[in-house]
Amino acid sequence: MDLGLASTAALVGVALIAGGLDAIAGGGGLLTLPALLSAGLPPHLALGTNKGQSVFGSGAATLRFARAGHLAPRRSAVSFAAGFAGSLAGAVVVSQVDRSALEPMLIVLLTAAAVLVLIPRPHAHTPARRPLLIAVAIAIVIGFYDGFFGPGTGTLLIVGFLWLLGESPVAASANAKVVNFASNLAAVVWFGSQGLVVWSVSLPMAAGQFIGGLIGAHVVLTRGGNVVRVAAVAVAMAMVAKLAYGFFA
Repeated sequence: MDLGLASTAALVGVALIAGGLDAIAGGGGLLTLPALLSAGLPPHLALGTNKGQSVFGSGAATLRFARAGHLAPRRSAVSFAAGFAGSLAGAVVVSQVDRSALEPMLIVLLTAAAVLVLIPRPHAHTPARRPLLIAVAIAIVIGFYDGFFGPGTGTLLIVGFLWLLGESPVAASANAKVVNFASNLAAVVWFGSQGLVVWSVSLPMAAGQFIGGLIGAHVVLTRGGNVVRVAAVAVAMAMVAKLAYGFFA
């Protein structure tokens, strides 16, 4: 499917911005998926193609955080495997369930997530008991959600690591990217096997995502946790507004 040079270039620009946003607080799909639909891709191809390009942004951010020393190899490996398995299961199950039933629940979850990000957590940065087990549970549950439905995955992961593990915003953003990369990769494997990724569109966008992911991770590392908190709240509220408009319109 050929969209033409101008449309492809515009999509690459959108992917660049989305990659940066995703690395900071999640929510890049708020930009890329509507852009792909506006470019003329049918919904099923837009969903697959969106995953095909977004995996490069989450991969780039994960690499940048790893190089900065913010990832523990053992925990990251286990979280990656759990997120991959959860997402693959969600992608397989999604064809049998009406996803529209999740929208009201997601509006509530994202609103709660925004509130939790704003509330200082008691004893923040204190290591949780059994952190590996908690990280695996977060990865499986939200990974499954990402493969099944998707919107808000990055933001929900960050909130999970902030509140359930007591991590700093920078650490939460870094560890969220590991799981998000795994869940994106699993979705690409599934959608690709079903012929639902338009690679002639996805690969050029991937270049923008990769660069954006590196830039976004650099912003987190240099500007600290406040930028993560502010961006996470903004993304969560934008998603709530978008979902509420679609649900009640």
